[in-house]
Amino acid sequence: MPLISKRTTLPDVARDEPASIALPLQWVGMCGIALPLRLADGTQLPASAEVAVDLPDPQAKGIHMSRLYLLLDAFASRSRLTPTAVHELLRQMRESHADCQSRAALLRLDFALLQQRAALVTPDLAGWKSYPVTLTAQLRDSTLEIRLQVRIAYSSTCPCSAALSRQALQDAFAADFAQQQAIGRDAALGWLARNASLATPHSQRSEAELNIAVSGDAAQFPLLQLIDTAEAALGTAVQTAVRRADEQAFALANGANLMYVEDAARRLRQALEARFAACSIRVSHFESLHAHDAVATAMTPGWQELLR
Repeated sequence: MPLISKRTTLPDVARDEPASIALPLQWVGMCGIALPLRLADGTQLPASAEVAVDLPDPQAKGIHMSRLYLLLDAFASRSRLTPTAVHELLRQMRESHADCQSRAALLRLDFALLQQRAALVTPDLAGWKSYPVTLTAQLRDSTLEIRLQVRIAYSSTCPCSAALSRQALQDAFAADFAQQQAIGRDAALGWLARNASLATPHSQRSEAELNIAVSGDAAQFPLLQLIDTAEAALGTAVQTAVRRADEQAFALANGANLMYVEDAARRLRQALEARFAACSIRVSHFESLHAHDAVATAMTPGWQELLR
């Protein structure tokens, strides 16, 4: 077993040695830190964190990463996830590196929000859905920026494919009854029962990435409000537990909400902009017709201001 030094002080290279190349660094820190989070309502869930501070002093060898880790650990143990708590953590991170002349601190949290969702029709039937969430916060001098990202899954049915399917059905119906001047109700219903799926429009699972700016004065992060607003605007959120009646209701919802990526992006921007001044949306339709995906992006003027 190696001998352990009995000295009262141990070397601190980051503090005592100068940088071999005198240059400032925009960010230095750690990522992939596992920790538990408590939401504002007390729900506890696992998360992954990234923490960093700037290193403007070109002579400083490095930051003190253990300081950031201990502050993050204390935050996870004692605080609930609110904008106020995030602001305080960033302030402490920056102040812990005053000896490095740090003026900015960065926090990123990645976690999955689990929510129970009811079936469309069947009473007392529900299942769990996971919503990936990323929270990014930055404090520079006195300026705090907090951004919240949530990803939601939904179904999209192509309007063009639906129109082509309807036309194919009409043509087949006309051909089969070409010699008849009048068509009885039973005959029409029987034909539809046999042939209504002659051509079906292509649909696919799709994803919307929703980004909003959150005020540091907000009481809590509007996770559920953001999710519910987006799912209501689209009308075709993917389901969890279903029975046949729910699957039929889902088919009807898709038929009533045919959409290209352009339609989805516009719906989401309109819905989100009414509640969140600064937001951006990116939608991806994972095409079943093509070997590539369709994507669209939309953002409000408020979000464009943040990018300047």
